[in-house]
Amino acid sequence: MAVRHWSQNVTAHSNALDLEQGIFEKHDPHEIALSLKRSAEHSKRRKGTAFQSAMSMLTFYINRAGRDLDETQRKVLERAKDELRDLFGKQPTRSKAS
Repeated sequence: MAVRHWSQNVTAHSNALDLEQGIFEKHDPHEIALSLKRSAEHSKRRKGTAFQSAMSMLTFYINRAGRDLDETQRKVLERAKDELRDLFGKQPTRSKAS
């Protein structure tokens, strides 16, 4: 039987990061960012930097959850991006529209 939601399979069985179960359902952006950072730093299979891997997985989840992600949790995950940048000492990217 084909996987109905391939993105769920990627999130659950990523070849780059071993994610904590239920990490994207947590309500604390800092806790989400810390878990992603730990996973990325301990991974021996990632292709980019730890920051790139962690941010990519977070962005992937947000994009693939799409309309099914409630607005409250979307805001938590967007704040987790800022927390992740802080944890890695990165500056937010500037929008080209600014």
